[in-house]
Amino acid sequence: MDDAGKTARYGIDPYLDWVAREGIPVVDNCYAVDLFTVKTGPWARIGAKGAAIHLEGRGDFCAMLLHELDPGANTAPIQHLYEDLYYVLEGQGSTQIEFADGSKRSFEWGPKAMFAIPINAKHRHFNSSGRERALFVSTTNLPILMNLFHSEDLIFNSGFDFIERKGKENHFSGEGDFVPIKAGNHLWETNFVPDMASIQLHAYADRGGGSSNIKFVLADGVLSAHMSEMPVGTYKKGHRHGAGTHVICVTGHGYSLTWYEGQEDAFERVEWKHGVVFPPCLNQFHQHFNTSHEPARYLATGLGNVRYPFTTTKRRTMIGEKGDKRQRSSLSLKEGGNQVEYEEQNKRIHAIWLDEMKKAGITPGMEKYFAG
Repeated sequence: MDDAGKTARYGIDPYLDWVAREGIPVVDNCYAVDLFTVKTGPWARIGAKGAAIHLEGRGDFCAMLLHELDPGANTAPIQHLYEDLYYVLEGQGSTQIEFADGSKRSFEWGPKAMFAIPINAKHRHFNSSGRERALFVSTTNLPILMNLFHSEDLIFNSGFDFIERKGKENHFSGEGDFVPIKAGNHLWETNFVPDMASIQLHAYADRGGGSSNIKFVLADGVLSAHMSEMPVGTYKKGHRHGAGTHVICVTGHGYSLTWYEGQEDAFERVEWKHGVVFPPCLNQFHQHFNTSHEPARYLATGLGNVRYPFTTTKRRTMIGEKGDKRQRSSLSLKEGGNQVEYEEQNKRIHAIWLDEMKKAGITPGMEKYFAG
């Protein structure tokens, strides 16, 4: 057959083609999802059940993969060149890691644990319960790797040993290293966090509402993670950034409002509780509100962190440029940043929240920001 008779190959997405070949259920065409309700299916590659989570705001670089282990089950051994950052939704179990030199590491996890596997290390997961399932979700940069190389064999069968990425021995036991930088950017470096609901956070006043946070570097990877908390009776300032940051509620419950510049009266609302995830879309303003009787924490995961920003946009947003008094993510719009200060926000926002406080029987705690 001559060239004119060949079928043209164009518009290909190797990652989506790979997902289709894996034969697992896919969640797409939606903005947010409760991960506890997602239907999983047999996933031969890992020897367990799974699903792909492709939400509207996931962007080009990341996606989520949901893993479900039946009672007493375990996954097959697997290794790969993409990074996975895991969050445990429910269940008890353990993970075993084997490095190219034959050395091994293992750790036990429970609900609300977070961990990362050093790149290309062989690993498997075990459900230690004989009665309950284990459910955990990973944020992964597999889409960019698969679309860059479009070689399944390279990604899953490379023998290269990233020996410098192992991490310290105590990074697998729940310990870590605190790296002070500046408010909003303080780092906790580790491979495993046993309980995201109780890890110590640090004040981040620029985000408002008594906000606190901590950022993570896990397994010296390029994936980002940060934990933020809103005290009872508070909410954070609105802000925007690039696509791909998956926001997962960890403690408490509440809602988020989203809108685009110039459409401040057209709010979309996302209700959240533990297990609900949504990634705000590209340059979509979003603002988080705590309506529960306990502090509300959420975990945000994506590509590019303080150590490895990965893109120029991330560098400017997370770190800032020369002359920026703060990272651009907490600079006001008037200062060239991406944050909506309380005095600049749509008046309806505070009124909506006050009504929610009244319905929940919670005393508002925002007087210092809205005196009079």
